[in-house]
Order: sequence, then C-alpha cells, then structure tokens
Amino acid sequence: MKLALLIVALAVKSPLPGVVTPSGNIHCFYVPGPPGHLLCDIHQAAYSKREQDGCMARSGLDWHGWEVYATRKTLPVCSGGILYNSNSGYPKYTRLAYGKTWHFASFTCVSRFTGLTCSARGHGIFISRQSWRGW
Repeated sequence: MKLALLIVALAVKSPLPGVVTPSGNIHCFYVPGPPGHLLCDIHQAAYSKREQDGCMARSGLDWHGWEVYATRKTLPVCSGGILYNSNSGYPKYTRLAYGKTWHFASFTCVSRFTGLTCSARGHGIFISRQSWRGW
C-alpha cells in the first residue's frame, strides 16, 4: 500500500507558474533549474515567419519562442520538441492585466497594451505582435 501511495505521489504533476497577456497572445512560464528560467512564446506575430526561417536555416528545427535567463542575453529557441519536463510539471498561467506586474523567483513581468516585458538581474525580453527584443 505504501508503494502505491508513493507511485501516485510521484505521478502528480506540479504547476509551473506563469503569465498570459489579456489578449491571450503572449505566454511566459517558469521552468525550475538549475538554472531556473522563463519559457516565453507568442501565438501571432509579424515576425513569426522570419524567426521560423532563421531556426530552420541554423538548425533545421522549429522556432519555439524564447528562453529567458537571469544570467545571459535572451535569444530565440529552436527546438524539435517540448522544452520542459512535461512528466513532472505543466504551465499554469495567471492572466496579467495591462499595467500589472507579476513576480516569481528572480523574474518580474509587466504587462502593457504595447507588449510584455520580463526581466531578472539585468537580462530579459520585450515581446509584442510587432517586435521583440532580448537583452
């Protein structure tokens, strides 16, 4: 019986906290580390084809948004699949109203009508339908 309870306990997935913009277009969620980071994506963007073409040219893989670390510049992610352990966690988003701020671990995200900005320790990303910028 104890073994069965242990197996069930291990099978329980943990929520990975994150935010979604009011439009539902931009998502970021926290992936535990080391090092912990944010995974961000956008559903509709003017630059989607350019980013997809860039990933295909560099690596033959699909564009899947960005990884945001507190220790280095944010860059696009090219991947052939899921970028976190879906066996142990799942994204759980809080809708972040325009003008509001979300904090988790070392990360802070601010939602504005113009886009979403997430940062930690001098590194981060700004994402909108028209453009993105990582630092």
